[in-house]
Amino acid sequence: MDYAFVLSQLNEVFPMAIKESFGSYGCETMVVEKEKIRDIALHLRDKLGFVFLTDLCGVHYPDSDLPFAVVYHFHNLEASLRFRLKVFLTAEPFVETLSDIYLAANWMERETFDFYGIDFQGHPNLIRILNVEYLDYFPMRKEYPLEDPTRADKDDRFFGR
Repeated sequence: MDYAFVLSQLNEVFPMAIKESFGSYGCETMVVEKEKIRDIALHLRDKLGFVFLTDLCGVHYPDSDLPFAVVYHFHNLEASLRFRLKVFLTAEPFVETLSDIYLAANWMERETFDFYGIDFQGHPNLIRILNVEYLDYFPMRKEYPLEDPTRADKDDRFFGR
């Protein structure tokens, strides 16, 4: 099994769900529709042997029409192949959970919710995992200036300005 086989299988079974595919840093990546992520994940696990969900994380692209993404990293241990799926989301981000397909997704989805506010629908316990529960914002979103403009102790001469 190689990447060409995996790509051909996914293109054959899910022709309308795949928006883009490309390789980068030795790992094939597919951008897919969020409505098909569960079906694709099941196919990867059951038919193509990607039994290990290595990572799941959120990304915020603040200047984009689809400002959020969830990136899934799958691993086929027998064939020693890694595969990446990307799902882009709107400003009200939500996607179906994979926690019942890959048990490792449980905590990774909670962490992604905690830091990016991405709602994983159907998750059994989607609550904050690292931040305090009364936090009223999502700290990894790029919504705030990098510097505090109200600081009086900052001297721009020391920062090359």
